Amino acid sequence: MRVYFCGSIRGGRQDVEVYQRIVKKLQTYGKVLTEHVGLAELSEKGEDAALDGDKAIHDRDVEWLAASDVIVAEVTQPSLGVGYELGRAVAMNKRILCLFRPSSGRVLSAMIRGADCGAESSLFKVLDYTEEEVEGILEKYFGELTKN
Repeated sequence: MRVYFCGSIRGGRQDVEVYQRIVKKLQTYGKVLTEHVGLAELSEKGEDAALDGDKAIHDRDVEWLAASDVIVAEVTQPSLGVGYELGRAVAMNKRILCLFRPSSGRVLSAMIRGADCGAESSLFKVLDYTEEEVEGILEKYFGELTKN
């Protein structure tokens, strides 16, 4: 299974430790195409755009999105990039899991929370979680995925 993980980079790296835990767990289900999002060395400035800059990063990431089987996004830290990735993934009819921590004191965008229609068969899911339960939530989600 190819997993595309979304987390804030230029929008703020406050949750990088959570991203690391999520990426580590996701690696047990398949290839995480965007494991670099969990790297502590990655600053708010983003990747060393030595490739060809932002255009190359965009094109590579859209290619990875298209190649992925499932998208997992940590959406607690607001990020324009994550929102963009989710919009593109919806347009590609990808299976999407968004994870949000209410304990952050933030309120999740209605455009994200409202995309989850609540049906079990929905491709777009939003789940609230605490840091302690993130691995269990991923186990349950991926367990259901592999049943289908």
